[in-house]
Amino acid sequence: MPSVPVAPASNLMSIAPRPDLVFVRGRGAFLFDERGRGYLDWVQGWAVNALGHSPPVLVAALAAQAATLINPSPAFHNAPAARLASLLARHGALDRVFFTSSGAEANEGAIKLARKWGRLHKGGAHEIVTFADAFHGRTLATMSASGKPGWDTMFAPQVPGFPKARLNDLDSVARVIGDATVAVMLEPIQGEAGVVPADPAFLRAVRALCDARGLLLILDEVQTGCGRTGRLFAHEHAGIEPDLMTLGKGIGGGVPLAALLARTRFACFEPGDQGGTYCGNPLACAAGVAVVETLLADGFLEGVRRVGARLRRGLAELSRELGLGEVRGEGLLLALDTGRAIAADTVVAARDAGLLLNAPRPTVLRLMPALNSTDAEIDTGLALMREALRAVAGR
Repeated sequence: MPSVPVAPASNLMSIAPRPDLVFVRGRGAFLFDERGRGYLDWVQGWAVNALGHSPPVLVAALAAQAATLINPSPAFHNAPAARLASLLARHGALDRVFFTSSGAEANEGAIKLARKWGRLHKGGAHEIVTFADAFHGRTLATMSASGKPGWDTMFAPQVPGFPKARLNDLDSVARVIGDATVAVMLEPIQGEAGVVPADPAFLRAVRALCDARGLLLILDEVQTGCGRTGRLFAHEHAGIEPDLMTLGKGIGGGVPLAALLARTRFACFEPGDQGGTYCGNPLACAAGVAVVETLLADGFLEGVRRVGARLRRGLAELSRELGLGEVRGEGLLLALDTGRAIAADTVVAARDAGLLLNAPRPTVLRLMPALNSTDAEIDTGLALMREALRAVAGR
């Protein structure tokens, strides 16, 4: 396919530093720019493109649904939303689902639902314990719930009601629980913090603490859910179940889709409490059905675990060879600690070599390949990483 020159998007608001590249096509693990050059993509929209770029199963689902029904409005039921809700409910403990367009909306909904439940059943309790370095979204409430450094002053004043604990420190959680506490909210792996996992024992202890104190456990699985860690949901690794859970990113495979899930007894929204123009949109939900059915196919998640282990071994070898730091994460959400502030330079060097990486912290490279990556693609990416890291280290 011949490339068509694209003018720089000078009329767009500047919200992020972007390289002077315009991508015009994607296929599987690769993105292609307007000059036709291919890049192995280990960002995949920040873990959004679960099945890679333009996977046939997703393209077919979108085409069929677009030709049938795009948007009847959320005032009416539609078949794809009902089917996707049923799929999610059958494969977890949470049987009530509210669909949104983004993970931030899903987390905002979880905050609202927890506060409503606290008002009805816990004497007006409204505080939600969250964690230092957490990331829950970019609305005012979800930024306040987040623990990302500097976010407490960016759009001050913050929304109150989110006392902070420290991940993997149960005493810090217990210390900030009070009479006004209604829930604890955390990510099984803090992605934006540099892929920092919650210990399985810590997750089990938080679950037990919530049970003992009559609190809701909210798990933000926007990044870790939908197969990213080799299980359908990351909390399965710890053998626990949340009371509320949020999903996003990978659930739509590239289409804007997210979800808030709750146990029936905590699903206390009444008509008028929650909504949104695109909530449960059939086009997005048809994409979600295609993605989730693929994830649940025999052997798919086992393949994620196998390929993830291959990537992890390769990263560990790179680290030993080049004198870098630890490898963290699970499945195909992994990070390599560079040990010094060279991550941003490595992202640039890797892009020049044909590999797209992400640096959430100055000393951390985050890798989020497509879940259906092949062994050959993993090996190619590792070779390009080695090239980039050697180039940066040699400066």
